[in-house]
Amino acid sequence: MLKSKASILILLLVSFGLNLISTDLAEAQRRKKKKDEQEVKDPEKKPVKNKDGLKSYEDIIKDSTQTKPGLFTVHKVDEKYYYEIPEAMLGKEMLMVTTIAKTANGIGYGGERTNTQMLRWEKKDKNILLKVVSYANTAADSLPIYQAVKNSNLEPILYRFDIEAKGKDGKGWLIEVSDLFSKDIHALGLQQSRRKGYKVTRLDTDRSYIERISPYPTNIEARYVLTYAASEAPSNSATGLITIEMNSSMVLLPEEPMKQRLADRRVGWFNTRVTDYGLDAHKASKRTYLDRWRLEVKEEDLEKFKAGELVEPKKQIVYYIDPATPSQWVPYLIAGVEDWNAAFEEAGFKNAITAKEAPSPEEDPDWNPEDARYSVIRYFASDIQNAYGPHVSDPRSGEIIESDIGWYHNVMNLLRNWFFVQTAAINPESRVMQFEDEVMGRLIRFVSSHEVGHTLGLPHNFASSFAYPVDSLRSATFTAKYGTAPSLMDYARFNYIAQPEDKGVHLFPEVGLYDKFAISWGYRPILEAETPEEEQAILDSWIVAKNGDPIYRYGRQGNTYDPSGQSEDLGDDAMKASAYGIQNLKRILPNLIEWTGELDKPYKDYDDLSELYVQVLTQYNRYMGHVKTNIGGVYEVYKAIGQNENVYTHVDKAKQKEAMDFIQKELFTTQDWLIDNNITNKIQDLGVLDRVRKLQVGTLNAILDWGRLGRVIENEAFNGSEAYSLLQLMTDLRKGIWVELTTGEAIDVNRRSLQRAHIEKLEELMTKDASGGSASLINASQSDIRAVSRASLNVIQGEITRAIPGTSDTMSKIHLEDSLERIKNILDPS
Repeated sequence: MLKSKASILILLLVSFGLNLISTDLAEAQRRKKKKDEQEVKDPEKKPVKNKDGLKSYEDIIKDSTQTKPGLFTVHKVDEKYYYEIPEAMLGKEMLMVTTIAKTANGIGYGGERTNTQMLRWEKKDKNILLKVVSYANTAADSLPIYQAVKNSNLEPILYRFDIEAKGKDGKGWLIEVSDLFSKDIHALGLQQSRRKGYKVTRLDTDRSYIERISPYPTNIEARYVLTYAASEAPSNSATGLITIEMNSSMVLLPEEPMKQRLADRRVGWFNTRVTDYGLDAHKASKRTYLDRWRLEVKEEDLEKFKAGELVEPKKQIVYYIDPATPSQWVPYLIAGVEDWNAAFEEAGFKNAITAKEAPSPEEDPDWNPEDARYSVIRYFASDIQNAYGPHVSDPRSGEIIESDIGWYHNVMNLLRNWFFVQTAAINPESRVMQFEDEVMGRLIRFVSSHEVGHTLGLPHNFASSFAYPVDSLRSATFTAKYGTAPSLMDYARFNYIAQPEDKGVHLFPEVGLYDKFAISWGYRPILEAETPEEEQAILDSWIVAKNGDPIYRYGRQGNTYDPSGQSEDLGDDAMKASAYGIQNLKRILPNLIEWTGELDKPYKDYDDLSELYVQVLTQYNRYMGHVKTNIGGVYEVYKAIGQNENVYTHVDKAKQKEAMDFIQKELFTTQDWLIDNNITNKIQDLGVLDRVRKLQVGTLNAILDWGRLGRVIENEAFNGSEAYSLLQLMTDLRKGIWVELTTGEAIDVNRRSLQRAHIEKLEELMTKDASGGSASLINASQSDIRAVSRASLNVIQGEITRAIPGTSDTMSKIHLEDSLERIKNILDPS
C-alpha cells in the first residue's frame, strides 16, 4: 500500500513537472516570437557584436544615413553624429580653433576666437582618446632629455570616446561625437572669464544642440549652439539664460613642419614662444619663432632667385572676398590685399599675394568659406565699428595655415568719423555725413591693407609715425613719396597736422618703408642656411644695416610711457603736432552744424551733430594724451648686445617742461571754444561741463600716475640736475592749477572742479597703495611720492589761507574755504 501511494505521488509530481516544463516552454516560445517580431520592426534594438564586442558597421550606418566625406567621414544618424576615423589619421597633429560664430548683445562679437589647442587622436583599447598636445615645452626627439620633457608634460585627455564599430570594410574606427559639442566641454564653450562674470551655473543641455558638422579635405567644422543658465546675463537677463553659437574648426597640420625663423624683438612680428630644453644652456631657454606663411622658391627658379630676379612662390597667398560683401567695396578690399605685393618684392617674390571674389555656387558648388583651404575676408552685417585680422598658425613651426579677416559693416562709420574730425579743416571731401563711394573706398582699402598686414605676421608698430618730422607732414612732395608714416601697421590714421594752406598733402599712410623691410626680413629665403640658427647672423646684419634710422625702428604696442611709441599720433614732436591739430579742430567746430546738418534735409535730427561733437572732444583728448606721455617719459629703442647701446633713455628735461607748459595752457586753462552753446543746446540738457571736467581730470590723473612718478624719481637719481625732478613736476603742476591764488582772479566752474580733483589725487598718493602696471615696483609708504604729495598740500593750504581774505568773487571764496577744509581733513584726519 505504501509503495502504491509512493508510486502515485511520483506520477503526480512527474506530471506536474511536465506541465511546468510545458508551460515554461510555451512562455519562452511566446517571448521569442514577440522578440523576433520586435526585431523585425526595430532591427537596431539588438545589433550583432563581433568578437571584439563591437557592433557591425551596418548596424549603425544605414542607407538612410547622411554621410559626408572629408578629413574624417562624418555620418549623421537621426540627431547623432559619428566620425569615421581612418587608421592613418591616428597620431596626426591637428589644430582646433574655437570661435564665437553668433552671439547675444554684450557677449563678444562674431568671429572672436575663444580657444586654440593642438590635438591628437589616439586609440587605447576599445576607446579613442582626444588628447591636447602642447609644444610649450620641447626638445629635439634625438636628444636624451626628450624623454624627460615628455614625462613632465603628460597630455590631458579632452574626451574619451567608446569605439562603436570598425570603419567601412574594417578600416578605421567609428565613434559618436555628439556629446563633444553638446555637453559642457569647457575648452569648446564659453570662456571661464565670462562664465565667472555672468555667474554661469550650468549648461542647459535641453537647450543646447549641434547645428551641423561639415567635413572638408583638411578640416572639419562643427557648428553648435550652447545655452547656459546665468544669474547675471548681459542681455535678456530676465530669462536667466545665455545662448551663443560656437564654431570649432579642426585643421590637419602639415606632415612636415616648415623651417622656423627665429624672432628678434627689433623687428615687430607675431610669434610663437616655447621653452626648449634641448638648447645648450644651464637654464631652460625660450625659443621664439615667427608666425608666417610658407613662401618657398620653386626648384626651377632657384638660380633666378640667387641672381636677384623676382620669382613667383610655390604657393601664392590667396584671399577670397565674402559673397555677402556689397559689390561697390569689393575692388577696394582686393586692392588692400594686393598692396602688399610691393613689400613681398623686397623679399624676392612677385605676385606673392592676391585676392579674388569667391566663386558662385554655379562656378564651384563645393566652395565654402569655412573650408580651411581658403582664407576669406568675411563681411558681417553688424553695428560693431571694427575690423580684425587673425590667423591660425602651426605651433610647431609658426607656419600660418589660414586666416579669416573679419569686416564689420559699421567700420565705415568709424572711418567717416576719423576722416571727418582729422581732415575736414583742409579736405572738402570729408565735410559730409555720407561720403562718395570713391572716398569711402579709399578708406576701406586703407583698413583692408592694415588688417592684411596682421595676417601676414606684422603687429602694430607704434614707433613708426615718430620717424617723420612734424613739418614734413605739411609737404605735398614729402607725403606723396613717403605717406604719413613709414608703416601702415602704426595707428597713424589721417593727416591732422596739415593746414589749409598746405595744398595737395597726402592724408593717410600706405604700405611703407618699414613694412617692406619687415616683410623682407621675415620672408626672404636664406638658401645658404640649413637651420634657423644658421640664419641668425644674416638676419642680424640686415637689422644692423638700418641702425639709427628711425624709419626702420619697431615700437611695441602698450608702452604708455614712451612718447615715441604712441597710438593715434603723428610726427616726432607731440607739442608741435598737437598745436596744429588743435588749430584744425578750432576750424571744424564752428562749422559742425553746417557740415553735419545737410541743410537740404530740414527734417533731420541732431544725432550726427552730437556724434561728431563727441568726436571733436575725443580727438582733442588724444592730443593731450600724446603730450602728457612726455612727462616722466622714457624712450624704448630695442637693441642687441652686439650693438652696445642703451635700450632706455629718459626724455630730456626741457621736453618734459615744455609738455607740462602745453597742458597748462591748452587744457587746464578753461577752453571756452570747446563749449559752443550753439551746438550744446541742440544735443543735451546736462553734461557738457562734465565732458570738459573728464578731459582735464583724466590728464591730471595720468600725469600723477604712480608709474610715471616713479620714472621721474629714477631719472633724477640717475641724471641729477639734468632731470625733470619730482619737486619740479609737482611745483609746476600746482602753480598752473592754482594760479588764481596769486592773481586774485575769479575761479570759473571748470577750474574749481580741476582744483578739487588735484586735492583728491594728492590725497590718494598720500593714503593709498600704488597699484596698476609698473606701480607694483613702487613701495608707496617708503617712496618720495607720499612725502612730496604732503608737501604740496601744505603749500596749497598756506596759499589758500592767504588768498581767501582778498577773494571778492563769492563762489570762488566758497570754493576756497571748502578746499581748505578738505586739505585739513587729509593732513589731520583726527
